[in-house]
Amino acid sequence: MSDFWLDRPTLVTGATGLVGSWVVRTLLAAGADVVCVVRDGAPQSELVRSGLLQQVKSVRGDVCDQALLERTLGEYEIDAVIHLAAQTIVPIANRNPVSTFESNIAGTWTLLEACRRSPAVKQIVLASSDKAYGSHDTLPYDESAPLQGRYPYDVSKSCADLIAQAYAATYGLPVAVTRCGNFYGGGDLNWNRIVPGTIRSLLRGQRPVIRSDGNFIRDYFYVEDGAAAYLLLAEQMATRPELRGQAFNFSNELRLSVLELVQVILNLMSSDLTPDVRNQASNEIRQQYLCAEKAKRELGWQPRFTLEEGLRRTIAWYRDFFGESRNIPRRAA
Repeated sequence: MSDFWLDRPTLVTGATGLVGSWVVRTLLAAGADVVCVVRDGAPQSELVRSGLLQQVKSVRGDVCDQALLERTLGEYEIDAVIHLAAQTIVPIANRNPVSTFESNIAGTWTLLEACRRSPAVKQIVLASSDKAYGSHDTLPYDESAPLQGRYPYDVSKSCADLIAQAYAATYGLPVAVTRCGNFYGGGDLNWNRIVPGTIRSLLRGQRPVIRSDGNFIRDYFYVEDGAAAYLLLAEQMATRPELRGQAFNFSNELRLSVLELVQVILNLMSSDLTPDVRNQASNEIRQQYLCAEKAKRELGWQPRFTLEEGLRRTIAWYRDFFGESRNIPRRAA
């Protein structure tokens, strides 16, 4: 990494989340002057648990509070913004669509409007998702695929993505969009997600729960690769104004069913437990995976971690988190 980030005032929203914690860690390692907007206390989050929160400036508040954001951008003379704050859990979006729309859609336009009124801001990276594409017959998705989310979470990401493009096209706002697959990695405390939920179950000697039929196909993207991708895009925007308004897929381009992913984790943890397949998922797309050719070609981006490498690092994080005190069923030799 170059000295681009050295002493650069950088705002991160969603810093207590999975991706946010690793983005903050990566920025601090690069010497950035990091400011985080934090809404809720999250003592078990990687940001707090690792001591990263003590190394940044933190502002308590909500990304839907435009006055707070404008004050933060102005008083801390923010140069770069990485917007990650969102409600990211699909079942929660299905149960509580309004709160998801407020966080993901209103939070996006509020942040972008605050940035529009803050001329010191030079780069904005906005986290969208592969869910923004909705369901398509042609796979993998590339960036030319229309955004046509149907279900609440997918719609929230489609809308936020389009709003970012509108601010770039209409106001010349220096914003670019990332669309990534399903993130996994140490620090994810949303236990109904398949990777942390499976690892926790195995550490407790319990069968991992699969709430779908196990045949949904997804991209799985390691969080340290994601953090590096966000920073790379922001850095390149500094010298390449043509990147404004563009979107980039980031993916290992590995297609896995939920059952296949769980089996990889079972193998890595030497467990003979079998999944508890409940087939209860609803309002979810059956197949989603990305083409990352544009990011590789135009940004020179490459993932650094294979699936197995990322999962090994993730399992090690949770072993440490739970204190390695659980008896894990193991295969007979």
